[in-house]
Amino acid sequence: MASAVLAHFLLKEKLQKMGMLGCVLCIVGSTVIVLHAPEEMSLTSVQQIWELATQPAFLLYTASAIAVTLFLVLYCAPRYGQTNILVYTGICSVIGSLTVMSVKAIGIAIKLTLEGANQFFYLQTWIFTMVAITCIIVQLNYLNMALDNFNTAVVSPIYYALFTAFTILASAIMFKDYSGQSISSIASELCGFITVLSGTTVLHSTREPDPPVITD
Repeated sequence: MASAVLAHFLLKEKLQKMGMLGCVLCIVGSTVIVLHAPEEMSLTSVQQIWELATQPAFLLYTASAIAVTLFLVLYCAPRYGQTNILVYTGICSVIGSLTVMSVKAIGIAIKLTLEGANQFFYLQTWIFTMVAITCIIVQLNYLNMALDNFNTAVVSPIYYALFTAFTILASAIMFKDYSGQSISSIASELCGFITVLSGTTVLHSTREPDPPVITD
């Protein structure tokens, strides 16, 4: 929301009324998701996160995320990257979900190290670090491409919505956060997620058309 508003005033990138409605829907949906989010699992070592990261369900998610990313990068980006905003933002969002999981492991390692239990002796810590660095580089690269080709006021909320959705999905698979959730809480989060997707759709539909190319 902040990026969209700042882009409207500072970069003179016009945000239409329907675009503002899309931003509001994204904020409302995200707020509902956060308010009904499950409590995080208590983790005390990098090895615990490694066991969660190497369980079959999350390995399948990771393989699927990499496959989707390669498809978007190799097939969709050269053909539709400059005309469809969901290509570049999709790459950033899918990879971003893996970034969050890796950064969480690194954060726990740093916390435990400061408390006296050095976690940097373990190979798993460095694997998480390399994955995080690689994913962040990919994210920044394609986020810059998205910002170069599309309106900042539209890119930021769409990227935020997709990034949030894939991160929730990755966290649910890896940490099984929703196993103890009540049906009402899950339903509320689904409503919030649908609201975010609705806001994203509205924002995507309000993208200004590219100016015609003038040829001699």
